[in-house]
Amino acid sequence: MRRNDREIENQAEIDEVITKADVCRIALIDGDLPYIVALNFGYKKGNPSSLYFHCANEGRKIEIIKKNNVVCFQMDVDHELVTARKACGFGMNFKSIVGYGKIHKVESKEEKIEGLNYIMKQYTGKDQFDYEDKMLAITTILRLEIEEISAKKKE
Repeated sequence: MRRNDREIENQAEIDEVITKADVCRIALIDGDLPYIVALNFGYKKGNPSSLYFHCANEGRKIEIIKKNNVVCFQMDVDHELVTARKACGFGMNFKSIVGYGKIHKVESKEEKIEGLNYIMKQYTGKDQFDYEDKMLAITTILRLEIEEISAKKKE
């Protein structure tokens, strides 16, 4: 990180940024081109920690992951415009996360439910839901195992 003075090193503060975020962007590599997509997600603390996503059973994202499951992810919160008298004096306060890992399609029904519960917890604070088998069949759950993460803030 170029600006060490902005680095967030405390894991509790990193977890707080992730908990506050409502979108996670994942960047994939499609041949020679980057492909980025914003997704709803759920966070599972652990060793390794993971992010869960849901999507359709087919599509560009799934096809790319089959060929290359290495991803970069990003999320940000607490945006606040800082004004000034001159345009070049303006700035933005924020907190952000960037990380890397490998993303996998979840296969078992049990882990699909676990992933969906983490996603629901991210947005509702609750993590015990019932899911119909027919919905589970048409939903893909992806698990991103976090290998590296960094966070920074400007306040």
